[in-house]
This record gives sequence, C-alpha cells and structure tokens, in this order.
Amino acid sequence: MAYHSPYRTAPQSNAPADQSFLWNIFQRVDKDRSGVISDSELQQALSNGTWTPFNPVTVRSIISMFDRENKGGVNFNEFAGVWKYITDWQNIFRTYDRDNSGFIDRNELKQALTGFGYRLSDQFYGTLIEKFDRQRKGQVAFDDFIQCCIVLQRLTDVFRRYDTDQDGWIQVSYEQYLSMVFNVV
Repeated sequence: MAYHSPYRTAPQSNAPADQSFLWNIFQRVDKDRSGVISDSELQQALSNGTWTPFNPVTVRSIISMFDRENKGGVNFNEFAGVWKYITDWQNIFRTYDRDNSGFIDRNELKQALTGFGYRLSDQFYGTLIEKFDRQRKGQVAFDDFIQCCIVLQRLTDVFRRYDTDQDGWIQVSYEQYLSMVFNVV
C-alpha cells in the first residue's frame, strides 16, 4: 500500500478538533510511518493501568475487528473506530470498577456481565477470573476484561447459532463442538 507523504497534514483540511487530535495520536503510534498501525505498535501505545504490556491477544482481537482490508493493522479511519472502541471499554470498566482499584474483581465482573444480560453461575465467574487473570491476583485488569468480554460474546454468538429454540441448551457432535471452539480461538 503506497502513501504519498502521509504525515504532512491531517487527512482532511477542515478536520474537526477531535479528528486533528486523533491524527496526532495516530502519527505518534505509527512508529514506522507506514500509514498503518500494527498490533505491536498499538500494544506499545496502550496502557492497561498495571505497568505491564497490554494483552497481545486483546490487541490482535481489536485490530481484527477494525482491519477491513486484512492488512494486519489499521489505517487512520479504522483507528478512529479503535479509539472509540477502547474509550467505550474504559468507560464501562470504570463504571464496574466500584472500588477504583484499576481491576475488576469477581463481584464486579458478575455485576458487569449481569448488566450485559448474561446469567451465569457463581462458579463460572470464578472460572472467568481464573482464565483471564494474567497476573494471578484474583481480579482482571482492563485489557483482560476486554478480552474476557470479547471471548464470551464470540462463544455466545456461536452457541446461539445452534440453540435454535433459544432455551439455553444445545446438542452437538464432537466435530460440531470443535468447529464452534475453533471459530472463536
């Protein structure tokens, strides 16, 4: 993909202030000046609030959601979507991080997912914490919370395709099950 001097001016001459703001961020994050932000560039630019690198799986998931041309990164227009997506998740995270610890504990996770419409057992919330707590503190950081929600939504979407009568139960063969899981991972 060729770009003619992509960093001289913002993409639109009369861009609103928020577009100019995003363009400046885009330029700072696009370290190799390719006009596309890669997953590694995005990972370096993001903060999860724990002084550890942002979850690379989460970064790849976000990139894949917005990379319409399958180029392995996001251009400026796609980056605007990424920015809004992450900002929206920050607001959700802050809403449910009731103790302002910078982490979501089991009870906060239950409140968040119940608020999203999930009805899960207390035991399963423990399973989610175990799966998405990379730091082994019994709670999940911002980036892992996003990943937890992405995976849960993807698994739910696949499950719903098989739950034709919407009763919360499905019967699948082993190969159907494997196909379901491989569509998510």
